[in-house]
Amino acid sequence: MKDYNLTHLRELESEAIYILREVAAQFERPALLFSGGKDSIVLVHLSRKAFYPASIPFPLVHIDTGHNFKEAITFRDEMVKQFNARLIVGSVQESIDTGRVVEEKGINASRNVLQTVTLLDTIEKNKFDAAIGGGRRDEEKARAKERFFSHRDEFGQWDPKNQRPELWNIFNGKKRMGEHFRVFPISNWTEMDVWQYILQENIELPSLYFTHEREVFFRDGVWLAAAPFMEMKPGEKAEKLRVRCRTVGDISCTGLVLSTADNLGDIIQEIAATRVTERGGRYDDKRSDAAMEDRKKEGYF
Repeated sequence: MKDYNLTHLRELESEAIYILREVAAQFERPALLFSGGKDSIVLVHLSRKAFYPASIPFPLVHIDTGHNFKEAITFRDEMVKQFNARLIVGSVQESIDTGRVVEEKGINASRNVLQTVTLLDTIEKNKFDAAIGGGRRDEEKARAKERFFSHRDEFGQWDPKNQRPELWNIFNGKKRMGEHFRVFPISNWTEMDVWQYILQENIELPSLYFTHEREVFFRDGVWLAAAPFMEMKPGEKAEKLRVRCRTVGDISCTGLVLSTADNLGDIIQEIAATRVTERGGRYDDKRSDAAMEDRKKEGYF
């Protein structure tokens, strides 16, 4: 009897590889959006499989907020070197310095929202016609509306009511000049699928995903990492706890979870038992019920 889980993961892998090859076939200047998080790392792994023995045929694009975890940046640079990949970095700090965006001030300030302008500028500057991302439909209700090939207009905006049908795995990448697509090869994967695939493929991850000691503070139901740019409210205090990241992004919005999971098996068991969604610990999603969809319509990931 076949192992159901192994077969299931191989089917998801095959679908993702097919989509990656479709991107390479249909678009002239594709790129892979890389955050240093587990989903984008899985995409790099899938891309290497899709085009082996050749190198990955498109660059990795990282939108650097300047407030990233140092572990993620270190991992990014080591991985790029290891796989001889091309890296393009879009800087939110540069967008602030040149007046393209205005930095938020105050206790709840975050650079996460500012990434949208930097991302669109980076896409325009490099004339990318497709940007591959690690979004999954199980993450958040706005992402559940997304197709594999997600059209963006000349302003980089997304209209969820004007998406193209995708029947029988036929993907329509036709576009007008100035438009582009976001492509999500692992849309059908769940968080558990990602973790089981990482275990199966023995994929390396940043140490952030495993339990470690870090100074954190508690705000509105979320543990946040203490950092020099993180202003605390009266009564909030930093304390050293054993935590890990479930999803990785800008420090200002990445919630951490109290955990003793120091290996992939323990992480999988922890996720199987939790009743909190993966993005339930993202502080930026708490700004409004439609925070993610609003940002996506403006051109966010």
